[in-house]
Amino acid sequence: MITIKTFVFNYFGENTYLLYDPTNEAILIDCGCMLPHEKKTLSDFIADRQLQLKRVLCTHYHFDHVIGNAFIFNKYGIRPEIHRGEIRANVNTLRAQANRFGRGMTVEEIVPELFIEDNEEIRFGASVLTAILIPGHSPASLAYYSQEDSFVISGDVLFPDDIGRTDLYGGNHNQLVSEIKTRLFTLPDHTIVYPGHGPSTTIGAEKTHNPYLI
Repeated sequence: MITIKTFVFNYFGENTYLLYDPTNEAILIDCGCMLPHEKKTLSDFIADRQLQLKRVLCTHYHFDHVIGNAFIFNKYGIRPEIHRGEIRANVNTLRAQANRFGRGMTVEEIVPELFIEDNEEIRFGASVLTAILIPGHSPASLAYYSQEDSFVISGDVLFPDDIGRTDLYGGNHNQLVSEIKTRLFTLPDHTIVYPGHGPSTTIGAEKTHNPYLI
C-alpha cells in the first residue's frame, strides 16, 4: 500500500506529494519547496523515515510545481522527469514565469533528461503508477494513477468543483474539458483525486458536482 504525504509549499500553496511504500522506496511528485524551512521540512521527513528517494516526477512545468527540483538535484542527484511536450513548451520560460509573478522569486532550472510517455508505468518499491496525458492546462500535463490504491494525482488539471486555468501558455479550455471527461472520468468513481493545490476530491464527486464538467 502506498502512503501519501502532502506538503503545502511556496507562496502559491502548491501541493508536493511524497509517495512511499513498505519497502521504503519513495518518489516525489511536483516538488515545490522554495523557502529554506520548506526544504528542511522535506529532507528531514525523508531522513527521519529512512526513505530511499528514487524519482522526481512532474505533472507539468509551471514554476510553482518545479521550483524545488534544483534543491532535490543538488541534495540527492536526481533529475526531474516529465512529458517531453512540457519541456519543449515551458522549460525556457521558467524564469519568465517567476518574474511575471514577482515577489523576488528566482528559479534554478534543472532540465529533465528522462521523459515519461502516456500510459507509461512508473515503478518504485513494490508499487506502480500509470501516467495519463491530459493536455489543456498546459501543453502536456500528466496525471499519475494508482489502480491498486485508488487515487490519482492530477496536478493543476482537476480540483474540487473546478478545473485548471487555461489562460497561460499552451492552455486550451475545450481541450482540457474533453481530456478530463475522456481520460480521468473513465476511472472508478471512488478514485481519490489529489490536486496541485487545495483539498482532495473524488472522481464521482466531480462528475456529479463540478460546474465545468456536468
